Amino acid sequence: MAYGVTSTTLLLAINTSAASASATVHLAEIGTTLVSGAAHWRFGNVDWTVVRRVGVPGALGAFAGATFLSSLSTATAAPIMSLILLTLGVYVLVRFTVSGLPRDRVGLPLRKRFLGPLGLVAGFVDATGGGGWGPVGTPAILASGRMEPRRVIGSIDTSEFLVAIAASAGFLVGIGSENINFGWVGALLLGGMIAAPIAAWLVRMVPPRVLGSAVGGVIILTNVRTLLLSDWIDASAGIRYASYLVIVAAWAAAVAWSVRQHLADRTVEPVVAGDGPGEPATATN
Repeated sequence: MAYGVTSTTLLLAINTSAASASATVHLAEIGTTLVSGAAHWRFGNVDWTVVRRVGVPGALGAFAGATFLSSLSTATAAPIMSLILLTLGVYVLVRFTVSGLPRDRVGLPLRKRFLGPLGLVAGFVDATGGGGWGPVGTPAILASGRMEPRRVIGSIDTSEFLVAIAASAGFLVGIGSENINFGWVGALLLGGMIAAPIAAWLVRMVPPRVLGSAVGGVIILTNVRTLLLSDWIDASAGIRYASYLVIVAAWAAAVAWSVRQHLADRTVEPVVAGDGPGEPATATN
């Protein structure tokens, strides 16, 4: 859910230009999403109708976002991208820490009028922010309560292959291949291809609530650092470190709360249809 956001954040932290960072990540994502999608399909985590309905408009939004970001100056683009990433980080942290996932509507169909605009917006944000397809698309569909979490993650991850191709094409047109470090692309691709099948397997077991809180904190901390060091703010060392301390404390509390709530939810296992009298209830987590 946060490969692009995390990778772009780290590239920005070592002073890579915004457009080059996003282009590097999206080129790597062509390979990682292909491997990840295949792994999710293998584990039964993919709804191909959702992939098609959200992925095609997502590709259109990604191409538009890539060409838009390519037209901005580096000084302007870096803080804007960090603001987008920070917003996504806050959204992910709050959404997964505070809110539980509705489970009473699983199986109901997702409407085209919901998936189409979602894909278009998520694709644009993904390209301009260097990531965001997962952080925008996954919580939005999870919040509908109409799909199992593992199938939401698998379908969003698989559809990102289309988004990665479209965004990469937009960046190649906008900034040219000479402004992309293909060594970094290869490194990100290799790491992502190793991690993707493992993640597709783990997503069936790791609580999404805990994972969302953990990833959200990383995104917030790193992008606050970029903003505080930017020309927009240029904060003093004292303000920076005080801010980092507050963020880390809030982050630790959020992860602890998510773990606590997950454990509490596991103690309440509702009986589903088919469980007979005297038989143990079937777990839904």
